[in-house]
Amino acid sequence: MVHNIALLGSTGSIGTQTLDIVRQFPDRFNVALLAAGRNVELLIEQAISFRPSLAVIADESKYARLHEALAPLGIETAAGNAALADAMDRPDFDTVVTATVGYSGLLPTIRAILAGKDIALANKETLVVAGELVTKMLRESTSRVIPVDSEHSAIYQCLSGEDPESVSRLIITASGGPFRTWTREQTASVTAEQALRHPRWNMGAKITIDSATMLNKAFEIIEARWLFNVEPAKIQAVVHPQSIVHSMVEFVDGAVKAQLGIPDMHLPIRYALGDASRLPRAERGMSLADYASLTFEEPDPVKFPCLALAPLAMERGGNTACVINAANEVAVDAFLKGRISFPGIHDLIIRALDTIPFIQSPALDDYVATHEATISLCRGLI
Repeated sequence: MVHNIALLGSTGSIGTQTLDIVRQFPDRFNVALLAAGRNVELLIEQAISFRPSLAVIADESKYARLHEALAPLGIETAAGNAALADAMDRPDFDTVVTATVGYSGLLPTIRAILAGKDIALANKETLVVAGELVTKMLRESTSRVIPVDSEHSAIYQCLSGEDPESVSRLIITASGGPFRTWTREQTASVTAEQALRHPRWNMGAKITIDSATMLNKAFEIIEARWLFNVEPAKIQAVVHPQSIVHSMVEFVDGAVKAQLGIPDMHLPIRYALGDASRLPRAERGMSLADYASLTFEEPDPVKFPCLALAPLAMERGGNTACVINAANEVAVDAFLKGRISFPGIHDLIIRALDTIPFIQSPALDDYVATHEATISLCRGLI
C-alpha cells in the first residue's frame, strides 16, 4: 500500500529527513503536498524532485517566485497559513506529517483531524497549546496520531501491547543540552552561538535553544500527558547525557521498558511513516560496546527553571500552556538576535503569565486570541 503524504515544514530538519526516507522507499510513499515557511528556493527544489500536486509557502511575499518556478511543471501553488489549513481537506493524501515549528502547526493539524487524516506528529506545540481540545477532537475523529519526537516515539513503542492501566510512570530522557554542567551564573552571559552547540542532536535553531533552556522537556511532559492519557504526576524527566535511551516506561510490577538507539531522527520518523511497523535501514546498527556507560541524573531546577513550567501549566490548565508557548517563541527569537539574555527567556515567559488573562475552558478562538495577545505583549516588553 502506498501512503500519500502531506509534509508540512518540508524544508526544516524533520522535513528534510522525512524526504530522505521517502527516497529510500519510493514504492511505499508518495508526496502529494509540500509546505514550507520561508525557504522558497529549497521548497522549489523539493517540488521539482518529488512532484507533489500542491506546494504551499507560508510567507506570502515569496509566492510569485514559487508560482513562476512550479506552474510550468503543472504543480499547483498557494501561499499563506489559511491556504495551508484549507489544503488539509484535499482527498489526494491520507497522512499528514506535521514538521513545522511552534504554534504554526496547530491550525493545519486541527483541520487534518477534522478531515480524518492520519498524523505523524513532530510538532509538539500542537498538544502543548491546545492538548485538551485536540484530544477531544481525536476521540470524535477517525484520525490516528503516531508521535515523531524521539521521546514520545520511544514511549509509544514501549507501550505497544501493554495494558494502559499497568503503567506506573513515563520517564522522559533529556540530554541536558550544552549547559548541563554550567552553573546558573555562567549561563547568564551565554551567547546564541554557544546555545546552538547541542552536544548530541542536529536540530533547527528554535528547538536547539528550547533544549538548552530545557523548555522543550517541559513541552514534552505536557505533550505526553495528552498523547498517552497519563496523569501529570506519573510523568518524570531525567537527564541522560548520552542520548541513547530515548525514554522509558515503568510498570506497576516494577519492570522498566526502554527504547534505545543512536541520536538520529530518521529512526522515529521511519517508525511513524511505517505506521508503527519497522522499515529497514541500510546503515550499521548501534553497537552497545560503543556505549558501555549510560548515566542518568536528576535535572537541576535552579539551572533550568523553565522545566518547572510543565507542572505549572498542567496544574492551572486552560490557556496557560498557550501563553508559555507564545512567549517562548518571541523570547527565543529575541535571544537569537541578541536582544535579551539567556535567562531573559524564562523571565519573559513569567511576565507574560502574570499579564495575559487566564481562560479556564478555552475554545479554538480563545487559543488563537491568547497566542496573538501574548505575541503582541512580549514584543512590546522587549
